Amino acid sequence: MSGATGAGPLPPPPGQMPRELRVEAIRQRLEAAFQPVELEVFDDSHQHIGHEGARDGRGHYRVRVVSAAFAGMSPVARHQAVYAAVDDMMQNDIHALAIQASAPVA
Repeated sequence: MSGATGAGPLPPPPGQMPRELRVEAIRQRLEAAFQPVELEVFDDSHQHIGHEGARDGRGHYRVRVVSAAFAGMSPVARHQAVYAAVDDMMQNDIHALAIQASAPVA
């Protein structure tokens, strides 16, 4: 009950990583999966305070990934690949993920 007494934030639920580590964890997974030439990861959770999906501690994130790995892939396939790269985080840490994924323009 430390959060109720003002002693600090409550620890994350079991299986959930601390919020402050999530952006870097997302970045690491996307870098490993796609070796992107451009990568941006944003935590938009503050815009969703009070939203049903935010109540369980999972966050709202936005990524922009540019990688040669996406060449020839449809938009749906690119999104599926990004979701696969962060699949373990979708269960406990990510409530919503906005994705902009593309191949480099020649």
